[in-house]
Amino acid sequence: MAQEVIPNTGARVRWLARAGELSGPTAGLAMGYVQANLVVVPRDLAFDFLLFCQRNPKPCPLLDVTEAGSPEPRLVAPGADLRTDLPRYRVHRNGEVVDEPTDLGRWWRDDLVGFLLGCSFTFESALLQAGVPVRHLEQGCNVPMYRTSIACRPAGIFHGPMVVSMRPLTPGQAVTATRVCGRFPRAHGVPVHFGDPEAIGIHDIGKPDFGDPVEMRPGEVPVFWACGVTPQAVAMQARPPFLITHKPGHMFVTDLRDTDLEGE
Repeated sequence: MAQEVIPNTGARVRWLARAGELSGPTAGLAMGYVQANLVVVPRDLAFDFLLFCQRNPKPCPLLDVTEAGSPEPRLVAPGADLRTDLPRYRVHRNGEVVDEPTDLGRWWRDDLVGFLLGCSFTFESALLQAGVPVRHLEQGCNVPMYRTSIACRPAGIFHGPMVVSMRPLTPGQAVTATRVCGRFPRAHGVPVHFGDPEAIGIHDIGKPDFGDPVEMRPGEVPVFWACGVTPQAVAMQARPPFLITHKPGHMFVTDLRDTDLEGE
């Protein structure tokens, strides 16, 4: 049975995940610590994916890359283990999700390279401090995420649509959020779209492709940020033979503080 504790550091969240005591989304955990999206590819696809990140810095802001075969992200969490320290993973084969394990013991290989990408959970503490509400935290659920009609710039085999996360805000709150998030370009930075979801190919705001729906209140508009789940939508379209990611919302929590990413 999971312990009744509130993780308050990145190391604590990772320990709980490794011990099998945390298997849910990490939104709201270890506030003030940078959270990261995970993508793991075989070495023969690593350059293509690195180039994809370089060409698409809004959805894929790069924080760390591991040596082939090593699960240790030495820049952002020395001593951590990408095979065990996330609450839940997704294993993709030829574009299909074939497993959602709580560790990668049976899937890890000596030729795998891990990429950690910035996450919008990082700027949520700053939003709250600025008086901007974060609805999925209020409701205790995962952030809603959507595939869009915005195409990423292709690189090698990798091509596909941008995924966005959404937070409902009033127009005034959206202005404040834009100012706050502009301080965090390596956590997706400023929003990519405000208002009409149809304009970016989202046909039903109440049915996210990933995560959970959240309440839209009178006077609010949907505000969309580029999202690090984009590589998962890309995998579904490009269909690489083998790729591992986090389960959406179930992030790797680093030892970096949010302020470490400000202004970068």
